[in-house]
Amino acid sequence: MTMTVYEITTSVRHELIKKYERYMLENHIPDLIATGYFESAELSKISKGKYRVRYSTKDRTALENYFESDAERLREDFTAHFPEGIGVSRKILEVLRSW
Repeated sequence: MTMTVYEITTSVRHELIKKYERYMLENHIPDLIATGYFESAELSKISKGKYRVRYSTKDRTALENYFESDAERLREDFTAHFPEGIGVSRKILEVLRSW
């Protein structure tokens, strides 16, 4: 089995930055970890208004199970808090090796 990383990059409008950071740290990331599908998460600031979140799972099956059971609910909650002003892109990475 290979570890899988679910990576989300966001571009946040200037006036939403503080609200976004607070929401991610206090609500969204803890809620994703609480699903039990992810082993870890990290939130990184790339530059002003641009962020990356990386969620690590033990394998692709765990990520697919998350998509089937919890992703829609958590995405809807995110959209309810931020109906506009945030651009989101997502990608899935298969980790070949870690050192």
